[in-house]
Amino acid sequence: MTLTLDVFSTLFAATAVLLLGRWLLKHVPVLARYSIPEPVAGGLLAALLMLALHAANIAVQFSLQLQMPLLLMFFCTIGLAADIPMLRRGGKPLVRFIAVVVGFLFVQNMVGVGMALVLGIEPLLGLIGGSITLSGGHGTGVAWAEVFDRQYSIEGVMGLAMACATFGLVLGGLVGGPVARFLVQRLQKNGEALSSRKNDEKPNEVFEAPRKFQLITAALLFETLFLMALALSAGTRLAELTRDSAISLPDFVWVLFCGVIVGNTVRLSKIYQPEERALTVVGNTCLGLFLAMALMSLKLWELAALAGPLFILLTVQTAALVAYVVLVTYPVMGRNYDAAVLAAGQCGFGLGATPTAIANMQAITDRYGPSHLAFLLVPIVGAFFIDIANALVVKAFLSLPLLLP
Repeated sequence: MTLTLDVFSTLFAATAVLLLGRWLLKHVPVLARYSIPEPVAGGLLAALLMLALHAANIAVQFSLQLQMPLLLMFFCTIGLAADIPMLRRGGKPLVRFIAVVVGFLFVQNMVGVGMALVLGIEPLLGLIGGSITLSGGHGTGVAWAEVFDRQYSIEGVMGLAMACATFGLVLGGLVGGPVARFLVQRLQKNGEALSSRKNDEKPNEVFEAPRKFQLITAALLFETLFLMALALSAGTRLAELTRDSAISLPDFVWVLFCGVIVGNTVRLSKIYQPEERALTVVGNTCLGLFLAMALMSLKLWELAALAGPLFILLTVQTAALVAYVVLVTYPVMGRNYDAAVLAAGQCGFGLGATPTAIANMQAITDRYGPSHLAFLLVPIVGAFFIDIANALVVKAFLSLPLLLP
């Protein structure tokens, strides 16, 4: 028996999943503690329901016509919100942090591909269990899963991407706090001051208070949609023109690039300033609906054969990240309190997503004091630079003879 849902019924189901996720976060404290997003919490429960229906020989077919447009709109808002002059405030610490984060993307993919070979599974799945999902998160994971499914015909790649990204969220929240506390306690043992308490930089309130009320009007929304439509049109056109060329990249990367260009061109012209309030609301709405659709349409039964290898792969990836932030990120960033908080942030978005990174840092700063530098660098790198760098690194790995079809 097959139940087929049209686009509106699928949209209704996705919004129901989001509301379910919100309810779960309010009533299941462990989900909020590890910063599990509402669409992920609700979507996984919906996926389990689909698994139960599958066992009862009932199939549910969703209409996913809106899924990719929602993903592109989300990345478009990230690009439009990226204010290049603001990035200058990061200075040399920003450059160093980008360098260590990009370095770990290579480490993560080497570990992923190497473990795939050891475990006897498709080497390309090592990239899915590498920087694509762990540093990229659910959105990047699904975007690349679409590419892998289309170009390499790998069965179950979408489900694997969602599983890795979801487990990464939990693992990133689990290890970030303990790692940072270990580094802070080492500082205190050596009698060093937590120097970030003297940092005069104003923290980024958008990331420190993500649920802050955002007042937008219909006029403001229309202006924002105008800029988004321009960036989306240009980005998707560039993606189409470069398809199958040497500079071919997933559509979302081109849309992100065009969003940066459009947003900063408008700012420099002084004609209009893109409103972060509207971008935040539109971006979060698109991402929430996209994730809900992706997760509720998961076919968990296709992951059964990979359950053991997936657990081993993610365990090794977690150990690699912990070693990297302690032995590389912390020393490179200065062996101080800011470096310890940045290590917690990298644990968050290195295994999960930027919200997990922010939650990790909040747990540390609530106990030991503020680190304004960390709250400046992590959102910039975690929500913007890492997506571009990750796409380029993955493209580099896909050109290796070992991974060529």
